[in-house]
Amino acid sequence: MNYDIDIWMKAYLEDLKTLLGSRLLFVGLQGSYCRGEATDSSDIDAVVILDHVTPQDLKAYSVMLDTLPNREKVCGFISGRQELINWERSDLFQFYHDTTPIFGSIDFLLPLIGKEDIRRAVRIGACNIYHMCGHNIVHEKSAEILKALYKSAAFTVQAVYYDQTGTYIKQKSELIPMLQPQEREILQTGIMFRKQPNMAQAEFDRLSELLFNWAAGLIIEYKTD
Repeated sequence: MNYDIDIWMKAYLEDLKTLLGSRLLFVGLQGSYCRGEATDSSDIDAVVILDHVTPQDLKAYSVMLDTLPNREKVCGFISGRQELINWERSDLFQFYHDTTPIFGSIDFLLPLIGKEDIRRAVRIGACNIYHMCGHNIVHEKSAEILKALYKSAAFTVQAVYYDQTGTYIKQKSELIPMLQPQEREILQTGIMFRKQPNMAQAEFDRLSELLFNWAAGLIIEYKTD
């Protein structure tokens, strides 16, 4: 990489404080940088929480980002505090655990997330994968879609493991040895796609079947009462 993420985040945070002052409640980092898995192509997934957010705030934030190096890599999430508190709880589960704090805290979210919210996160993830994987097998037959599905499946695997153990493990390399064989293969396959990009096309049928059957099993296992 041609820049240091810690140095970049320090400059980013200082500019945010100058722009927003006491309205800035939290800044965090998500994605591959917070998991220690970043590559040269990785985005900077920044999280910004304010007292409240207006369209004018969004425009001012965009202008500020335009002054920073590597602007093209910056993505992420910006929200007001009350909107976040009232967010879909199954989303909050992943959001809380996959965000590394840089400034402030979002610990106020933790008491809001219950057991059923985690199970709902698994159900929604599995349903989305099942639907899109089936669509891809029948219609698109796209290796790129398959790779994207394996990437998103990693979050569902993390949610399943947390539901079973009460432990959230961010780094895939640390999580893989803890998993059952099917989920271990799903996570390992997602990692292998980075090293062998042609693998998704070469083994499209087998890997689609693996993902589809896994998602189907979760939908049944995590059915609503």
